[in-house]
Amino acid sequence: DEAEEAVRSRLEAIGLHVGANFTERLCRDRPLFGETLDAIKFICKDIWAACWDKQVDNLRTNHRGVYVLQDNSFKPVSRISSWEGRAEAIRRAKLYAAMPAGIIRGALSRLGFQTTVSPEITSLP
Repeated sequence: DEAEEAVRSRLEAIGLHVGANFTERLCRDRPLFGETLDAIKFICKDIWAACWDKQVDNLRTNHRGVYVLQDNSFKPVSRISSWEGRAEAIRRAKLYAAMPAGIIRGALSRLGFQTTVSPEITSLP
């Protein structure tokens, strides 16, 4: 749907700015990150805590540049429901995941890492 894609793009753009600004503020007194894993850990601990008052529940990697951040009780989608059923609620939750994806991408971009961020919601918390 075109309207939904426009909202998704706008939310991700807002997230890019938020992530970049959070990163500048939180990294002001830190040395540069040399490794990608250190930057991802910074996202999991500091950025996530600044945005959602908790750390990421699980961080996995395939050691080839793919990182998976898992939050089992993600606050922005924890109370989403739909009278049309669970599938519709998950579809709406995917829209709400655009801004956090933008935050991650914006933070990594400000740290000097060009990335692709793909949010995935398979079930609601």
